[in-house]
Amino acid sequence: MSGRTPVVDVHAHVFPRVSRDEARMLAGAGEPWLREHGDGTGMMMSGDEEYRPVRAELWDADARLAAMDRGGVDVQVVSSTPLMFGYAAEPERAADWCELVNERILDFCAQAPERLVPLCQVPLQDVETACAMVTKAAAAGHRGVHIGNHVGPRYLDDAAVVEFLTHCADEGVPVLVHPWDMLGGDRMNGRYMLPWLVGMAAETQLSILSLMLSGAFERLPRTLRLCFCHGGGSFAYLLGRADNAWRNRDIVRRDSPRPPSAYTDRFYVDSAVFDPRALRLLVDVMGADRVMLGTDFPFPLGETEPGAVIRACDGLTDDECAALLGGNARAFFALDAPDGAVPASPEPSEENENW
Repeated sequence: MSGRTPVVDVHAHVFPRVSRDEARMLAGAGEPWLREHGDGTGMMMSGDEEYRPVRAELWDADARLAAMDRGGVDVQVVSSTPLMFGYAAEPERAADWCELVNERILDFCAQAPERLVPLCQVPLQDVETACAMVTKAAAAGHRGVHIGNHVGPRYLDDAAVVEFLTHCADEGVPVLVHPWDMLGGDRMNGRYMLPWLVGMAAETQLSILSLMLSGAFERLPRTLRLCFCHGGGSFAYLLGRADNAWRNRDIVRRDSPRPPSAYTDRFYVDSAVFDPRALRLLVDVMGADRVMLGTDFPFPLGETEPGAVIRACDGLTDDECAALLGGNARAFFALDAPDGAVPASPEPSEENENW
């Protein structure tokens, strides 16, 4: 890594080897398991249903490390595939399932601990269990927690989820938020992958605005390290619309003392927007210190040449490019601290303090 910026990808999934029998602990709640074909390919399964064809990079550490070398990625922050969340299961089964998945992720990352950084998952449908589990997982070696952007109808501003996020802040555990179970599926019917192309962006924007307009960011500790995948969805492009609504309609600003743009220093986003022009806007909105490389590895809709969009983004200085490619992620996940100790909280920006 001498002579160049170490590249850290914060948005990279794993589907650890889970058998059909093991998946039955989630009876009636998806039952995700991996069917390997013995030729470097496989199928993500949901019970008896085929979900998505996949390749060995998703579950085999050697294949992944080879792909990272080809793409010039030094470190990946590894999170479960969202199909594995288990949020539809009753809490006791979901807790057992998350324990299994977390152990498998640790085992996977232990094969190259200097390059593969594990994130745990938790049964977010039961906040007490989720809090206990994230503390246990952090002690076991997980460097953060990966959660879905909602649990059924409850989004991140729900009181129980806010309690969980507060616990993560108190414990110094970074939180990576991924969209899943996308809204509007009944209208898109899976055509042209529209739930992924439209639904994911909408889910993420909905989550961010829910935290802003509900006043949840006012209640959450500033020490919370929170990152949204997929570039924050459609949030950056529509931030002006949200600010305009806050200024002109009391129903929009009822629970939030500040406009949405005042809260962009409370979270991070990844860079998975796939267009240098979109990334330029994202950096302008968030600041170069709050965007981190994310590729959605190893799925086909991910960035196939890691960091290419960052390197092609006009107007980034060398220092800003280095921050997006790896520096911001090293600070966010405290990768230079052996125990993942919480870094000093950034001071509020002058712009956001004087909105």
